[in-house]
Amino acid sequence: MSGNVRIKICGIGNAEDAIVAVEAGADLIGVNFVPTSPRCVDIHTAEAICEAVADSPVEKVALFQNATWEEIEHVLRRVEFDRVQFHGDETEEEVESVDLPVIKAIRGADVEAAETYPGTLLLLDHPSEGGGKGKVWDWSEAANIIELGYDVILAGGLNPDNVGQALLDLGGSLPWGVDVATGVEVDGRKNADRIEAFIAAVAAAEDEETVEATEIEH
Repeated sequence: MSGNVRIKICGIGNAEDAIVAVEAGADLIGVNFVPTSPRCVDIHTAEAICEAVADSPVEKVALFQNATWEEIEHVLRRVEFDRVQFHGDETEEEVESVDLPVIKAIRGADVEAAETYPGTLLLLDHPSEGGGKGKVWDWSEAANIIELGYDVILAGGLNPDNVGQALLDLGGSLPWGVDVATGVEVDGRKNADRIEAFIAAVAAAEDEETVEATEIEH
């Protein structure tokens, strides 16, 4: 497992990639049920993914976007997930109606949107492009929301080469976690070397922040 900043590998498409992510050190894996996404999986594939890592400590996250309650319930009855992630226009009431812990994606560092979902773990994605496209944005803007006391997952265009600097640009306000999909893929498949490099970059940034904080204290 990783350090204080959790690592979420999203868009797991098969059981083999789930095992790769877990063995590389992921804390959470995301399984996509958004029909318009190229990473969308069917219920049988989702079952195989979750069964493959059932004995590991990794958290399994089901991702939906503007799904009906019937669609969500169908998945959660069949597959054992630990969290649900909403990536659409779900209301506070809809978010709170789920029995499992929820991750709510919002566009960029939108404080007004964050205030709509008090107490919910927020995923901050690209302000205009949305999720799953690997588009970078000014992640430093997330510092404001973190400083306001929200738990956030930083997302949108992260990869092994930029995630360390993205964390350092937050100025000591480390997020609850970071989320990556495209950035750790090779030819559309999750790649162990890239996941390990991503996790190593996060750990190095955490260590640098710790050193800087210690130096300031002294």
